[in-house]
Amino acid sequence: MMDSVFRTRSLGTAAEGVRDQYADGKAAKIWEVFIGDKKQRTQNYKDFLVGLLRERGCHRILDVACGTGIDSVMLLEEGFEVVSVDASDKMLKYALKSRWERRKEPAYDNWIIEEANWLTLPSDISHLIGDGFDAVICLGNSFAHMPDSFGDQREQRQALSNFERCVKPGGLLLIDHRNYDYMIETGQTPSKCIYYNSNHMTDIKTSVLYVSGKPAIVTLDYLINLDASDPENVNEFRLSYYPHRFEVFREMLEEAFHYRAKHTIYGDFKSLDKVKCPAFYIHVLEKQPYQQD
Repeated sequence: MMDSVFRTRSLGTAAEGVRDQYADGKAAKIWEVFIGDKKQRTQNYKDFLVGLLRERGCHRILDVACGTGIDSVMLLEEGFEVVSVDASDKMLKYALKSRWERRKEPAYDNWIIEEANWLTLPSDISHLIGDGFDAVICLGNSFAHMPDSFGDQREQRQALSNFERCVKPGGLLLIDHRNYDYMIETGQTPSKCIYYNSNHMTDIKTSVLYVSGKPAIVTLDYLINLDASDPENVNEFRLSYYPHRFEVFREMLEEAFHYRAKHTIYGDFKSLDKVKCPAFYIHVLEKQPYQQD
């Protein structure tokens, strides 16, 4: 097990199979302040996500890594129907708080929030899947939280397969990851963040752990100032990620969709040929309708 080699500072196990790195509550609290609210989402991100979903006629969305609910709230306010799940109950409490505070608004009153695990997702939300969702989203580098516990990425492949099962024929999966190839090659994290405008970040320290000669874990030590009036008031916490190689991840996605999905890849929300070294890769897979014999 990878956990026998390396431990994060934020420990805990939520649902079966995926460690909750926010389980101590501290990281979740700092992260909530760091990412802010929906107003701090970059306009490019909002335009990309909302524009793509509307262009493809998507209405019913499954956010499988909702965290504190920032993206889900953004989509709710844009008129989408949203089901939000996460494996971290410490993160979900912020989403639940948002729903409670605005419970008198129909969109929030109908907002479904549940704890669920990617390895058991279809059974965890079997009562919600129906014919499938118009779109499943897993954004903000969330998928990289899942470690490769067995060294062959079997659990990651299972999770992607479970995402595919939740997408209706003709629907979309939107999933992203940081440019880990760049991190492995340079030992640095691209400073540009395409998801949120935060004035709290002071630095990110990047470390790459190798196991048997292969990059197995990337750790990011986030240095965050929660009080602008006190530059010495810096909080530090660590999150660990599995460093997905671009080509390997692309192959895993296409395998999960049985090599039949239309697969479009963006770099920082732009065509790959327009971005020399993107900070994030965003994959969009369109599930093909079932073929009748």
